[in-house]
Formats: sequence, C-alpha cells, structure tokens
Amino acid sequence: MILVDGHRQREVDVADRAFSYGDGLFETIAIAGARPCLWDAHMRRLSTGCVRLGLPLPPFELIRAEAESLIAGVEEGVLKLVWSAGRGSRGYARRGCVPTRVLSLSPLPDYPRQWWSEGVVVRWCDLRLASQPRLAGIKHLNRLEQVLARAEWDDPDIAEGLLRDQNDHLIEGTMSNVFVLGDGELVTPALDGAGVAGVMAARVAELAAAMGLRTRTSTVTPAAVDMAEALFLTNSVIGIWPVRRLEDRVFAPSRLVRELQLRLQQEGDAPRWL
Repeated sequence: MILVDGHRQREVDVADRAFSYGDGLFETIAIAGARPCLWDAHMRRLSTGCVRLGLPLPPFELIRAEAESLIAGVEEGVLKLVWSAGRGSRGYARRGCVPTRVLSLSPLPDYPRQWWSEGVVVRWCDLRLASQPRLAGIKHLNRLEQVLARAEWDDPDIAEGLLRDQNDHLIEGTMSNVFVLGDGELVTPALDGAGVAGVMAARVAELAAAMGLRTRTSTVTPAAVDMAEALFLTNSVIGIWPVRRLEDRVFAPSRLVRELQLRLQQEGDAPRWL
C-alpha cells in the first residue's frame, strides 16, 4: 500500500535526495476510526520543516486526497508521508530538483497491550544528541542518531531508550517525547537544540491543561527524572505509555497519567490501545 507521486509503486529514483542525503521530511500519522489522527497538526509541522529546510510546501489537498484513497476501509494503521527534495543533479546544491512525495500504509505495531495498562521499561542511552537549532523540532529524514541509539539494546522487554544532549539534559526517547510529572505539574524537555516537537506531545499538553494541570517546557536533568512522581512517553502511534521502570528506578502507577490516556482515547486522537 504505497503511493509514489500518486502512483502505486515501490520504487524511487536512486538520484532522489532523500536517498543520497536524507534531504527531506516525514510524518508518521496514526489511523484510528478510519481517519488520520491529528492531520492538521502533522501538516503544520511539515510546513514548519519545509520553511526550515528551504523546501517548497507540498500540495496539501492532493496529499490528503491520496491519503484518503490509501486508508479507505482501513479502521486502524500507520500512514507515513515522506516529502523529499526530490531528484536533481549530483552534489549538495539543489539544482533542478523536483520534489517527491511518498505515502505508505502499514498495520499498527504489535506492541504488548500491557505496556499501556502496566507501563513500560525504559533505559538511558549512551549516545548523546548533537545540538543543531535549525533542525531542532522538525522531523527531518536523517535519523542516524536514533538508529545508533536504538542499536544499543536488543532486550524485547525494554520498550524505549531515553536520549540526552551533550550537557546531559534529557531531550526525548528514540521514537517518543517524554513527560515528567512532579509537584502537580507536567514538564517536557526544552527542544531548542535537538529533538522532535511531537504532534502527540502537543495534544497531550493541551489535554493536561484542560484538566487543570500546569504544563511547562524546561531543562530536565537525570536527577529531576529520578525524583519525579511519574514519567510517561508519547508519540502519534502509541498515544501514551506510562513508564514503569527506568534502570533501577521504579515508578508507581499514576492516576493522572491514566486519566490522560482515557481522555486521549475519548477524543479519538490515537488508536484504541486500551
């Protein structure tokens, strides 16, 4: 279930800059109730990425129509959109580039259901994220840091790894954003130099504020994580995973995190994992 520039095929030109340089952006969009979740928010982040990278904006109406054709009759799944700088002449300069769009549809990952109800086990990664403010926040195609970090473990019971920057500050998970709950407020790491500004993280922050929880963005140290009342992870596919254990630190179940999970499900903004 793949569309390349609107055509059902699996091949992309090897001269495409996504292949040669990772020159482009992508969005991973959950399908729930036969519709793409948080579509407008994903398109806003894609637009921001285009401005940062100097790429033309994609044809949003056409992409939505192509997405609808792919997900027709599909109740749940994962839709991935790649917007590449496209084909051009050899070299780093974008000469004569024609952008490429790829839409692909996949089943939901086969994660254990208890990860939502009982929480997940996570670890600290050794790899440190580099600082590059121009790329911070956007979802560009170069994910080598995440690939290397994810290669640090093969224990299937460990669901995720947490990434720090060069100053030892928590930034994100390899595939998720992180929330730290303590003293009646939610804190998410600042993403000024690295990390991805998650669409789901923004939605969860909105829901938390509607529940009367104080939310803020700040520098987060490993010591602050260790002292937290609760820790949870978010992304567009998983919604919310409570963290049960980080290394030797065990977190008790949190009523507030559970309520956020339920509200997210009620809003229909994520697949129904619960």
